[in-house]
Amino acid sequence: MDLARVARWVVAAGVIALGGAAMRAQPPAGRTHLVIVVDGLRPDYVTPDVMPRLVRLGRRGIVFNAHHSVLPTVTRVNAASIATGAYPEAHGLLGNTVFVPSANPTRGLDTGSRANLDTIARSEGRLLTAPSLGEILQSAGRKVLAVGSGTSGAAFLLNHTVAGGAVLHQEFTLPQQLAARVLDKLGPPPPGAMPNAARNRRAVDAYLTLGLDEIHPDVTFMWISDPDTTAHNRGIGAASTRESLALVDAEIGRIEDALSSRRLLDRTNVVVTSDHGFSTHTGTLRLAELVQPFARTMPDGSPDIVVAEGAVHFRAAADPPRVAAIVTALQRRPEVGAIFTRPGPRAGQEGVVPGTLSFGAARWSHPRAGEILVSANWTREKNEAGYEGKTTQSGVAGHGSSSPHDIHIPMIAAGPDLRENAVSDVPTGNVDLAPTLLRLMGLEAPATMTGRVIEEALRNGPAPASVRINRTTETVKTADGSYELTAHFTTAAGHTYLDFTEVRRR
Repeated sequence: MDLARVARWVVAAGVIALGGAAMRAQPPAGRTHLVIVVDGLRPDYVTPDVMPRLVRLGRRGIVFNAHHSVLPTVTRVNAASIATGAYPEAHGLLGNTVFVPSANPTRGLDTGSRANLDTIARSEGRLLTAPSLGEILQSAGRKVLAVGSGTSGAAFLLNHTVAGGAVLHQEFTLPQQLAARVLDKLGPPPPGAMPNAARNRRAVDAYLTLGLDEIHPDVTFMWISDPDTTAHNRGIGAASTRESLALVDAEIGRIEDALSSRRLLDRTNVVVTSDHGFSTHTGTLRLAELVQPFARTMPDGSPDIVVAEGAVHFRAAADPPRVAAIVTALQRRPEVGAIFTRPGPRAGQEGVVPGTLSFGAARWSHPRAGEILVSANWTREKNEAGYEGKTTQSGVAGHGSSSPHDIHIPMIAAGPDLRENAVSDVPTGNVDLAPTLLRLMGLEAPATMTGRVIEEALRNGPAPASVRINRTTETVKTADGSYELTAHFTTAAGHTYLDFTEVRRR
């Protein structure tokens, strides 16, 4: 498939859709929207003793108890989904590490690097294969500002074409002509640290000064790197991780106080969410090592299989027998959790290899996808600090699996167009943010946005308790029953969310 051609058509379709009937009744003049993504924020971090300002924000607005990360539960996948209102099946950014043969034929690329994202864009003709909110708003005469303190790739993905707005990050400024002004206003970028307080504060300052005073965005995406930066290295519940949460909470309070003092709080809708949850790691899964015996040597001497994070790619033509052999070997390993493959011949969510889920269950079916997607296994076991959730990945702590502790994330929102003093148990996801923002701005979401408008969050929307929620499961297993995989879903307003997967072996 010609991805560049598809992308051009998708963007054109989105722009055309905005040309006429897509315009809705216009909201009151002067509304702005701020989405704060607190990287790696777990719901159980948000307590009165650790994050009092965020708790207070929720008390004046609405708290969502069933918010979802997009699978794979990693940063750049969710950055792309937040920016496009679409799943990876549409936007094509499939992992924190991705294999794009036209960009590099022998290994995966780290999407945390803006330079690597630029390489993908050049080689493929387009980085994302679905239009972003920034591109859509530009066609309506609006603009997006992205500020971030995490990786350059995460910030860049929030407005990667810099469509009428800006991206302000410690490593780069777009458009380039703003760079001198940023340096003058914010000073030189501070070094990274754990907690990453100085860089987080600089991102907030970028919004409060350049954003509010000079750029005047309609939507601001703010990416705060903690607690992710600290928890990856120090662990969930460590003293420095708790300190990072308190510092982030203080920055959220500083934003509210600044908006209030400037008489902007009553016309700003503020949303705080995360890109993924977090789990303690046990370090037993070595996917590349498990797959390596099945690789063959290419004419250039390199292996014909590339493992990029949890994705297994075949560089040559698809080889169904080897795909099945790899899956069978993985199903026998206790450290391996859910396994996804291409859609199978039967109806339902089973993949082409028995005992696997279809890519459709993860919304991962895209021309850039590999042949197999693997998630680490998980348990509800608590760590030494009393936080539930362990996975078999390497490192101290992290994310990326289909565990409920990685998928389930907080979302809290308050503002003039949002419900007050409310709690919602209706499922929502990061893909729902962009279409909801468009609704708040009086614009229809294009068909490329597969997320939904969170109607029950709006002041004039249905009460959360009135929204019907359906819970379903899909179970697949091997012929001998030795590996059984179950996916749990919730559905609301015609949209289905993957809650978690679980594996049983005998």
